[in-house]
Amino acid sequence: MTHTAIENVRRTHRLRRVAARAGDATIGLLAVYLVVAYAILPLLWRHFEHHRVMSDAPKTAVTSDGIPGDPLNVALVGSHDEVVAAMLAAGWSPADPTTLRSSLHIAESVVFKRPYETAPVSNLFVFGRRQDLAFEQPVDENARARHHVRFWHSDELGIGGRPLWIGAATFDRSVGFSHRTGKITHHIASDIDSERDHVILICDCSACSSKKVSVTT
Repeated sequence: MTHTAIENVRRTHRLRRVAARAGDATIGLLAVYLVVAYAILPLLWRHFEHHRVMSDAPKTAVTSDGIPGDPLNVALVGSHDEVVAAMLAAGWSPADPTTLRSSLHIAESVVFKRPYETAPVSNLFVFGRRQDLAFEQPVDENARARHHVRFWHSDELGIGGRPLWIGAATFDRSVGFSHRTGKITHHIASDIDSERDHVILICDCSACSSKKVSVTT
């Protein structure tokens, strides 16, 4: 066998060894990926994204007709006075009750583009009752677009003897007709996680003595 033929054989053997090692490495990486993606990360997600007391909590508010409404995506732990003080310190305004007068006022605000910082929010229901607290932050000179959050009180879901206030934080991006009922209503932005983060961030920046809980729906 000539020298060239011997070198070719050696080169072929080296290439085979390299290919075998690459194949073993690929199989190993694939095995690690499968374990991490399908076993470890789901466990971590459940551990870090969900507080244990929230596992049996409602996930969505409903209308008076039982139609699904806004997702529940945030919660505060504290007394009524602590929650109200935290929201006021963070620059939120309590929403007015829904009455004929306030309904006409918000309609005037939207149509004529006039400010209404405490415009009412529609009633949604959790635990069989409408929201206990509602707050908002205007982003324009009228009530067409705004940040808003509703809270429902729960002693059963409380932490350390303090009540939990589970909430639905959403951003009203426009006014139009409901796709489900045909009624005139606000349409919310789809990124509810950003609105949840907005509530938590500004509470963290204020004199907030309430504990915040992120809720993933």
